[in-house]
Amino acid sequence: MPSRNIIKTYIKGGYYHAYNRGIDKRSIFLDKQDCAVFLHYLKLYLSPIEEIKKEVLEEKVGMRFLNLNLSKEIELLSFALMPNHFHLLLKQNTEDGVTKLLKRLATAYVMYFNKKYNRLGPLFQNIFKACLVETDAYLLHLSRYIHLNASEIKSVIKFTEFSSYPYYLGDKRASWVKPQEILDYFISARDRTIGDLSSYESFVNDMDQGSKEILRDTILEEDCSEE
Repeated sequence: MPSRNIIKTYIKGGYYHAYNRGIDKRSIFLDKQDCAVFLHYLKLYLSPIEEIKKEVLEEKVGMRFLNLNLSKEIELLSFALMPNHFHLLLKQNTEDGVTKLLKRLATAYVMYFNKKYNRLGPLFQNIFKACLVETDAYLLHLSRYIHLNASEIKSVIKFTEFSSYPYYLGDKRASWVKPQEILDYFISARDRTIGDLSSYESFVNDMDQGSKEILRDTILEEDCSEE
C-alpha cells in the first residue's frame, strides 16, 4: 500500500519543510564532526558561486562543487540537526531545486558516514520527504518548532550549535543561511497581522507544550512528496 504522504507538485517560489531520519530510527550524527561535515556540504551547495570559486582556487574544495552549486536555485531559511534526523526549511527558486539539493546532500553524507564508520548500505529511511508550506503562519510556527527541537535534545553534542537558531539571534552569520525572510515578520509584525511579537527569540520561547504537540501532529500529517 503506498504511503499517504505521496506526491505534491514542486512549485517555483514554494517553501518546503524537508526532512529525513536514519533507517530504523538509528542515529545519523554520532559526534560533532558528523554534524560539521553535513553542514559543510550544505555550505558548499548553497554558498554564492563566487565564494566556491575562491575555495577552488585556494584548493580547499574540488572543482566539481562549482557544477554542484545550487545557490541560485535554493535558499535555506532554517535548519536543525538531531541525533537521528534533520529538518530543513527551504525556499526553491526553480521547480526542482529541493530535489537536487536533498539528493546531493544525502549522497555525499552517506559516502562520508559509511567510510568513517566502515559500514555498507543505506543510512536514511527514504531519500527525503518534502512538504509544501502553504501559509505564513505555518512558516513561522514551523521555524520555531525546528529550533525548539534542537534546543531540547539532551546529549553530549549541543545540537543548538548545529541549527540555524544562532543565526536568528545574530550570534552567527553566513551567506548560505537566510534568516531574514522570517525575521522580517517580527520587524513589522503589526502590519503582517501575525501578532504583536517583540522578537523572534520571545516567539520561540513562548511556545507552550500544547502548541508544540499540535504542531508535531500536524507535521506528521503533512501532505508530502516522498522520494
